[in-house]
Amino acid sequence: MEVDDIDKLFGELKGSFDTSEPTDGHKQRFLAKLEASSTVVAKTKKKRFGWKPLSIAAAVLLLCTIGFNLLNTSPSVQQQVSKISPEITNTEYYFASVIEDQVKKMQKESTPETQKLIADTMIQLRNLDSDYKKMEQDLLDGGNSKLILSAMITNFQTRIDLLNEVLEQIEEIKNFKNYENENITA
Repeated sequence: MEVDDIDKLFGELKGSFDTSEPTDGHKQRFLAKLEASSTVVAKTKKKRFGWKPLSIAAAVLLLCTIGFNLLNTSPSVQQQVSKISPEITNTEYYFASVIEDQVKKMQKESTPETQKLIADTMIQLRNLDSDYKKMEQDLLDGGNSKLILSAMITNFQTRIDLLNEVLEQIEEIKNFKNYENENITA
């Protein structure tokens, strides 16, 4: 079917094809025009050449940076401790939430009379936290895990006891202040 259509097309166009030889110098004129058009194209491409390699280089650099960061990330100290003793992670979350609640209570009770006590307590809590971080590192370095885990739990208990004592002292200060105010007004 298609062959018939092609034969029919060529049959209709028969005799209208230009089969004569081109004039002398036609080839040279054609090559000169081709060369002139290729230099125009080459000049146009050179103007746009600067951005393409830069964008490719930026994309490659970005991908390399992301890949390096993904492959080079080492687990945090807490993740490493969790691998050694998963129980300590659960214990740490529990104690941390209790400590955070007590610190919030303590800070809510802040008055000019208790500010110094609260500031000193926060310093002691930071010291206990830095001691805890040292214990984590000792555990990772291969120290006696039972002894270190026990010391870590004791550290948390010490923080909680400290906060309980401070909250009691703050309550005593408030009661004493209320007692003084009642005696002055009476």
